[in-house]
Amino acid sequence: MTVVHWLVLPLVLHVLLTFAVGAQNLRLRIAAVRSGATRLKDVAVNSAAWPDEARKFGNNFDNQFQVPMFAFAGVALFLATGLADVTSAILAWVFIGARMLHTLEHTGANRIRRRLAHFALSFAAILGLWLWLALRLCVPG
Repeated sequence: MTVVHWLVLPLVLHVLLTFAVGAQNLRLRIAAVRSGATRLKDVAVNSAAWPDEARKFGNNFDNQFQVPMFAFAGVALFLATGLADVTSAILAWVFIGARMLHTLEHTGANRIRRRLAHFALSFAAILGLWLWLALRLCVPG
């Protein structure tokens, strides 16, 4: 595999993670409506009426479209500029690893400090990716 493959693969994993979280969220919401725990009119405008488990997955699903967009944009720019390298691939892997840990914590025990640590690591990896891109763009060779 080339460095390009190693750079793109974490994003493929993130897409799969997002679909898995979305599918579980949908399953939990359908179950809540079918069981009578939630009425559709109660969640039409505000998601607070979903059971806690469904809210955790819904919140995590929303999270997958926030900071991760910077990962997708950064990787796309590395590819478009031909600057993909081992460092950018490592940062992308740190991002997806931390993102997966964040999701497991967020949708599981949901210990805030641990979840924050995973989020902070994924955030730092994306910041590092962008700083590395800026450096690669500004410093020739």
